[in-house]
Amino acid sequence: MKKILSILGSTGSIGKSTLNIVDKKKNIFKINYLTANKNFKLICNQIVKYKPKIFIISDKFIFEKVKRKFKNKKILILNTFSTRDIKKSDITVSAIPGIAGLEPTLLAIKKTKKILIANKESIICGWKLIHNCALRFKTKIIPIDSEHFSIYKLIEKENINSIKKIYITASGGPFLNYQRKNFKKIKPKDALKHPKWKMGNKISVDSSTLMNKIFEIAEAEKLFNIKNKKLEILIHPESLVHAIIEFKNGLKKFLYHETSMIIPLANAIFNEKLKIKSFLKSKNKNQIKNLSFKKVDAKKFPLISIKQKINQYPSSSIIINAANEILVEKFLSKKLDFLGISRGIIKILSDSNFRKYAVKNPTNINLIIKIDKWARTTIKKNLQYV
Repeated sequence: MKKILSILGSTGSIGKSTLNIVDKKKNIFKINYLTANKNFKLICNQIVKYKPKIFIISDKFIFEKVKRKFKNKKILILNTFSTRDIKKSDITVSAIPGIAGLEPTLLAIKKTKKILIANKESIICGWKLIHNCALRFKTKIIPIDSEHFSIYKLIEKENINSIKKIYITASGGPFLNYQRKNFKKIKPKDALKHPKWKMGNKISVDSSTLMNKIFEIAEAEKLFNIKNKKLEILIHPESLVHAIIEFKNGLKKFLYHETSMIIPLANAIFNEKLKIKSFLKSKNKNQIKNLSFKKVDAKKFPLISIKQKINQYPSSSIIINAANEILVEKFLSKKLDFLGISRGIIKILSDSNFRKYAVKNPTNINLIIKIDKWARTTIKKNLQYV
């Protein structure tokens, strides 16, 4: 019997990687539904190639355009996500970037046996909702970011109380070897040139500021119920070790794999019962490279200073995430300098209303949206002072 597969964010890098896996094992999978925003050409190609039962398109203009193009085809084209319209999947991949991915993820959990989450923002902003929903509908959650998948595998048979430290690694991004004085000259095109990973624009910028690692700390706290003080970030330029677990007994474990999301993704889909060469050509056959690790330079990466603050209050991470999304957007549109991203994040933490919103317990999606909106409005209003 074929596995029923669905993808939230099928035109993004994770979505395309998932479909690359499907291409290699066409006889195993049947596509239930796909979702996307506004990549018209790729949406049309995916409809023709994968024949999903449903395609959900969030951009109204593109939705109407696609609906007209496929009006005589056996496919349901929708503009909004509703559990009423979809049947249950065996596996759903959640890969819509940003806070926009939270609500579809919650809806998808109700209609899938296993959800593979690549969306950082959903976890850091709405973990309680996701966790409670998964318990209620008996849905298994597997994180597929390379760092969290590594932690997941390394500790799944361990006593959580035996852990002394968890180290999440960072490549250092494109500016690891830049001198601090040159950071003022950084342009968007420079920030998008990641030395190891092929990623979308937003996550590439987050990697260059190390904000992605601050978010990964917040994720790990929530996913694995680990205290912030037990989590650290290490610079590892080779990007081959993705997490290190240090135990109280003096032993350390790490998970090593090449810089391809296909590896954690395929292992999560097939429960490790696979030969990776079926999906990926190895870049370094029979070669274990030298590995280096070093502490983060706080002068180069000032956002490291907010590590302890990301989950200080119940909604701190919602505010920081919203502010970061706006600041990155302004940087990419050349309306803010690169260092303005970290200045803006640090500034909102000292806003007179920060604590008022940060202490709120995000018990429902409407409250999360309200807190998110306050942060976005505040950062936009104060952008000239950043």
